[in-house]
Amino acid sequence: MASLIRLFVNKELHLGDQLELRTGQLHYLKNVMRLEVGAKFSLFNGKDGEFLGQILNLKKRSMLVDIKDQVRMQIPDSDIWLLFSPIKRSGINFIVEKATELGVAKLLPVITDYTNTDRVNTDRLNATAVEAAEQCQRLTVPNITVPQVLTEVLDKWNPARRLLVMDETLAIGGDIKGEAAKMSSLRSKQQNIPCDAILIGPEGGFSPSELAKLSKLAFVKKITLGRRLLRAETAATVALGLWNELIEIKI
Repeated sequence: MASLIRLFVNKELHLGDQLELRTGQLHYLKNVMRLEVGAKFSLFNGKDGEFLGQILNLKKRSMLVDIKDQVRMQIPDSDIWLLFSPIKRSGINFIVEKATELGVAKLLPVITDYTNTDRVNTDRLNATAVEAAEQCQRLTVPNITVPQVLTEVLDKWNPARRLLVMDETLAIGGDIKGEAAKMSSLRSKQQNIPCDAILIGPEGGFSPSELAKLSKLAFVKKITLGRRLLRAETAATVALGLWNELIEIKI
């Protein structure tokens, strides 16, 4: 199944049903991938699992697909969110792509004191997330919210969700201040899926007032990623990779 084309659809998927595809997805399958009547590919919608589809009919403006065998059941995802400050286009695309590959359930662009752009094309980011999910064998696509001001997000935060703040100031001067500030302190073998969120700051870091506010919040845990000052997109990828490795989710 790994060699088959995978397609995310915002439609119900049930064994034996027939599905009509149009516009962009039709163009992709017909003109880009050159599929013809009888060809098979995989479909998933984020809630019903993954199914094998076979093209029954191919017209100029539509394609009829038969929903055949279910190849994978839907399984629970990790409940990890990523909050990040918008950066230039190539960087933000990279963050969304890698966050999708690493299992993020929700992506929240946040405007901080030092954010240098508040322009976020959520339609483009959603398309990037869909493409990444299709390619990495994921069964879901992360939810991407519109940009929000960080302080407003924190004021409405559900304290049941731990917020892991990647704070570069913890390693200033070359010394990491204690084992508790390392990602390794999160190691867990609990049965339940951890309910966490990771916050990555902008290129200029968090402002003193933001760091002070974060320090006062009980649901916040500050983490250092080491002595080097990482780019935002690098920090997001490293933090998510370490979180996935250390939590050891058992599903």
